[in-house]
Amino acid sequence: MNKQELTNLVAEILSQMNGGQPQVKGSDYKPADAGPQMQDTHHKDGDFVEDVSELDLRKLYMVDGPQDEKAFRRLKERTPARLGSGRAGPRYKTLTMLRFRADHAAAQDAVFSELPEDFGEKNGLISVKTECKDKDEYLTRPDKGRRFDEENANKIRAAIQGKPTVQLVIGDGLSSAAISANATDCAQAIRDGLKVKGIELGKGIFVKFCRVGAGDAVGDITGCELVCVLVGERPGLVTDKSMSAYITYKPHTGVSESSRTVVSNIHAQGTPAVEAGAYVAELIDTILKKKVSGVGLHLEENQ
Repeated sequence: MNKQELTNLVAEILSQMNGGQPQVKGSDYKPADAGPQMQDTHHKDGDFVEDVSELDLRKLYMVDGPQDEKAFRRLKERTPARLGSGRAGPRYKTLTMLRFRADHAAAQDAVFSELPEDFGEKNGLISVKTECKDKDEYLTRPDKGRRFDEENANKIRAAIQGKPTVQLVIGDGLSSAAISANATDCAQAIRDGLKVKGIELGKGIFVKFCRVGAGDAVGDITGCELVCVLVGERPGLVTDKSMSAYITYKPHTGVSESSRTVVSNIHAQGTPAVEAGAYVAELIDTILKKKVSGVGLHLEENQ
């Protein structure tokens, strides 16, 4: 084949590719099957899939062919643990994995999100912040989350006159979601309970970038007899809204952790906020009478 014949062959091939129909030996050309086509899913713009985080883990049971489903369901109602998740071969089921990832995302959001700037003002609290400049420093420098600079310390001194018997502190801690969901109702129940018992309660304080030890610094500044710190706890996969109450008698910088009495798991799936607040008020009354908190209180009660 010379150069001219090769040129003519290439031209013929290009002509067929650009519009002519390729021929199949011994039969007419037929186009290939177009394959499966996209079907209408009946979804519209703005539609959302079901929120898997709203499913109750105590009722979510996905084991195929169980031997005693009723007994297992009764067991699940006692715990939010991920029991009875079922499996697809050696793997988790899709719903189980989606719920795990949703809970993990909620936990991360709770740590990195912040409460509105006017949270303290809206709830009638003195708004201050610790020495932390921002959330990153709060997470990496726990020591700064336990101290106040002179400006914020003076703000507390100016707002709280005298030495209150009980000082209530609300701190965002490691879960702003926990404070949004529980702190207001719990604090009101504490106030109501202490009022019935005739116990003096100082004006509440809201602390941004708060660690538990910030309550000790408040004790140094106010000279209060007892401090109660409501703080958001490190979120987990069961809930991102768990709050705890840390009660310390004679709070001061350097007090031992064993000197604190703690009421934990204050959230919708644990101890409800109002119920926890009533219990905390009873505890405060007991601690003031015994003049000791933490391990010492338990030793006192067991004698």
